Amino acid sequence: MLAKYRSYMMLGILAGLAVAGISTPATAAGPDALQDAVQHGKHLFMDAGFGGNGRHCNSCHRGGGTEAGQLPDGTAIPSLNNAASIFPRFNRRRGAVITLQDQVHNCIQGALQGIAPAPDSKDMVALVSYLTSLSQGKPIDMGGQPQ
Repeated sequence: MLAKYRSYMMLGILAGLAVAGISTPATAAGPDALQDAVQHGKHLFMDAGFGGNGRHCNSCHRGGGTEAGQLPDGTAIPSLNNAASIFPRFNRRRGAVITLQDQVHNCIQGALQGIAPAPDSKDMVALVSYLTSLSQGKPIDMGGQPQ
């Protein structure tokens, strides 16, 4: 009974905010905002060069990241199917724990020789959202191996 009462109170509060013209995350973005971010991230992954050397994420991470890939020097790399589930992880080259967002930033600046989007930008949120969508249903294995 108490849970039902709390649900009604929350609905009332949200409705009151909407009537007053105060937006909440659900009312400001709409129900499709997450899917829109994922689609925008996929588009960036497939086509954006970020002002770099003419490559894009899909140049190395084939099949939109869902297939094993290859670096320009011929080194094989795994898919990104579980990328979001293995971050944060320790990066030996940097000697630090990094997040998926850090990895995206490093890849854009390094492999693509481009300008990475700002951490809180729409583009960075979209790229991380897309990569996270590839890991949907995968078990969390921080520091685990890419698959």
